[in-house]
Amino acid sequence: MTRRVLSVASECAPLVKTGGLADVVGALPAAMAPEGWELRTLIPGYPAVMKALGKRAKPVLSDDDLFGGPAWLLSGKLGALDLLVLDAPHLFDRPGNIYLGPDGKDWPDNPERFAALSYMAASIGVDGAGGWVPDLIHGHDWQAGFTPTYLRAAGRRVPVLMTIHNIAFNGPAPPERLFQLRLPRERFTSEGFEFYGIISALKAGLVDADAISTVSPTYARELKTPDYGMGLDGVIRARAADLHGILNGIDEEVWSPATDPLAINYKSPRGKAKAKAALQKRFGLADAPGPLAIVVSRLTDQKGLDLLLDALPAFLDAGGALALLGTGAGELEAGFTAAAQRSDRVGVQIGYDEALSHQMFAGGDAVLVPSRFEPCGLTQMYGLRYGTVPLVARTGGLADTVIDANDAALRAGVATGIVVAPGRVDSLEEGLQRLCALYSDTPGCTRVQRNGMKHPVGWAASARDYAALYAQLTG
Repeated sequence: MTRRVLSVASECAPLVKTGGLADVVGALPAAMAPEGWELRTLIPGYPAVMKALGKRAKPVLSDDDLFGGPAWLLSGKLGALDLLVLDAPHLFDRPGNIYLGPDGKDWPDNPERFAALSYMAASIGVDGAGGWVPDLIHGHDWQAGFTPTYLRAAGRRVPVLMTIHNIAFNGPAPPERLFQLRLPRERFTSEGFEFYGIISALKAGLVDADAISTVSPTYARELKTPDYGMGLDGVIRARAADLHGILNGIDEEVWSPATDPLAINYKSPRGKAKAKAALQKRFGLADAPGPLAIVVSRLTDQKGLDLLLDALPAFLDAGGALALLGTGAGELEAGFTAAAQRSDRVGVQIGYDEALSHQMFAGGDAVLVPSRFEPCGLTQMYGLRYGTVPLVARTGGLADTVIDANDAALRAGVATGIVVAPGRVDSLEEGLQRLCALYSDTPGCTRVQRNGMKHPVGWAASARDYAALYAQLTG
């Protein structure tokens, strides 16, 4: 018998995406279907989502006053995705970034916008949507955090699983918004959703959900420590028995070097040469004696890219080259742009381009992910899949997916990349030197690339883990 899950998230690929959360939410329905779970995904009706839906959607619920205006719940299907879309123009019909206003700052009413998403999720949990009633609700990050709190207030106990994709974002709101957010005042305590004097949507989810998961086993352990828990480590420790670390996967059909329609195709590391030449031409890069490393990332200190700026001169001196695609902190954009102006072996494109990202994974020799913390990371998995050697920091899902090319691993023939200490320029510089040495050893480098291309990065194992957890929660 197929069982039903309502997946609740603020973004979902390919409709709307700012990061890896969207990829995971978009991939889960297809991954869970073979395990006997039917997922419907509840997302906000941003302009791009409404345009994609067109006139194919049908209304299944309405609300005359959902946090300041009328709203409709629309049901529709796009490709493999069964969608429930919250059409609330007063909250979501806005151009540009889905979280940020034209000034680059959070929309002031973000608490209400995503409380509305949670409120609708809870309503579906209580009454269903067009006759469809979920057996379980799976909420993603703080934007779905109030869902179990609203359900609790309604006296309905549909089991809720909350997944932490990044604990650094906890959905804050001032306590004066309690009434506006329709939250029970008695829950504004240290045992409830109060967080250092403010309301925290993520904490609400963590204390009220039936179980918590996060996106890698190592990150699950890290979250219980002050260094990584972002002030919520005590809550995580208190709920340790209900915490599950389940590694993300990637869509192996979308990310396939043999069939990728966006990039030059190949089946073995030797076939990368043509893709590399095309990438060098695309970025206007001079030939380099060392490896062509790529970065496809948000440009933030969390991603360790300030460390890479400091380590870059030594990497270039060792013969390396860099192609970077990303956007983020102004000082990092300026720093990498200046590096490209100084060297014809550095190419930078500020912004994001999905097709170019595929071409970079196909043509790069290595992908750099020197994050200070990384809940899971998908970039290194794309690198493995394309034989683009990942150089990563030993944290979160990076530590769970890449086998360091140390002497023992090289002798055993199991290495898939290079692992460095997080947050240290000296360790990153040493790792880049090791990358250059590995690149110069053609047979050894080819072996590492082949290992990466064979490494399991799909959803099969993780889907089984989620299915077991779903079954446990629904009895």
